[in-house]
Amino acid sequence: MKSKISIHTAIALLLFLTNSYGQTKEIEIKLFLENLKPSNFSGAILVAHNDKIIEKKAFGLASIEYGIENKLDTKFNIASITKMITAVATLQLYENEKVGLNVPIGEYLPNYPNKLVRDSVTIHQLLTHTSGNNNFYVGNYLQSDKMKYKTISDFVPLFANDTLLSKPGTKYDYSASGFVLLGLIIEKVSGQNYYDYVKENIFKPAEMENTGELEIDSVVQNKASGYTTFFGESEIPKRNEYYLSKASPAGFHYSTVEDLFKFSKALRNGKLLKKSTAELMFEPKVKGYNTNLGYGIDIDLRYNQTIQGHSGGWYGVRGELMDFMKDNYTVVILSNIDDNGKTGASGVADFFKELIAEKETEK
Repeated sequence: MKSKISIHTAIALLLFLTNSYGQTKEIEIKLFLENLKPSNFSGAILVAHNDKIIEKKAFGLASIEYGIENKLDTKFNIASITKMITAVATLQLYENEKVGLNVPIGEYLPNYPNKLVRDSVTIHQLLTHTSGNNNFYVGNYLQSDKMKYKTISDFVPLFANDTLLSKPGTKYDYSASGFVLLGLIIEKVSGQNYYDYVKENIFKPAEMENTGELEIDSVVQNKASGYTTFFGESEIPKRNEYYLSKASPAGFHYSTVEDLFKFSKALRNGKLLKKSTAELMFEPKVKGYNTNLGYGIDIDLRYNQTIQGHSGGWYGVRGELMDFMKDNYTVVILSNIDDNGKTGASGVADFFKELIAEKETEK
C-alpha cells in the first residue's frame, strides 16, 4: 500500500511539474508580448498551443504615412512562406498519381526551352532546392518592370536560359526559379491556373479567407504597406513597392497570422494531404544553408526539439511560420519592416526558439 501511494504521489507530482512548466512558458510569452514595443517590432504575432490560440497581438503601423495601425486581420506580404503552399499543391497532385517525384519534368513541360532542365531535373529536386536552378528574384528581376508579371509563365524568361549553378541533384542552391517551374507543372497537370488551383485546393479547405495574390497597385482594405531598411543598413525606412510584384509560386502571397495558423493546422491534421504524404513532406532530405529541408519546408534540427515551417524575407517583408513539434506550439510572425537578422521579427523569432525549443543541441 505504501509503495502504491508513493507511485501515485510521484505521478501526481510529475503531472504538476509538467503542467507548471507549460504554464511558465505561457506566462513568459504573455509578458514578452506585453512588453514588446512598436519601435522594436511592426506587425502581428500569433501563438497557439495544442492547436488553440493562446496569444495574438498586433504592433506598429500598417501605414507610416497615414498613421494607420496594424491589426490582427491585417494582410502582410509573406514572401517565401508561399513556397510551402506551392509544395503542398505539388504533393496533392503526387498523391493523386498525377505527377511522379523522380521523373524528368519534361514529362509535364515538354516545351520548356532549357533542354538540360527539361531532360534531367525532377520534382524531387525542385522541392528540395537541388535542381541547380537559380534564385531569379536577386537577378534581372530587380531591374525589370514588375507590373508585367501577371501569369506564372511571365516569370519564366527571367531564368529559363540561365546556366545551372550545379549539376541537378548534386548540391543545395536556394531556388525561387525551381518553384516557378513547380507552378507551371501544377497548371499543366491540373488544367487550372496556379492561383485558382491553390485557392480551391488549399485556401478554401483550410478556411484561409484572407490569403491570396495581389497586383502591386491593388487597393485592398487592411493591407500593410512594406518598409525596407535595406536589412538594417538604413535608419530611415523606404516603401518597398519597387521590389515587389504579383505573387509567383516562389513568393509574395498576402496573408494574415490567423490564416497561416489555419494553414499549419490543416497541413498537420490531414486536411490538405494524406498522413503518409505529409510525413514525406516533413522528412528531412537535404541540408540547406542553416536548416535541413523536407519538401518545400524547413526542418530545423539545431535545437532540443524539431521546428518545422518556413521563413520569408525580402525588402520590407519578414515572416516566420514555426511549428514546435514536441511541445505542440505554433508561432506565426508577420512584419512589414525588414531587419538585420537579429532585431525586429528576427529577434522575436529568436525569443520563441530559445524559450520553447531551448538551447542548441551539442554537435
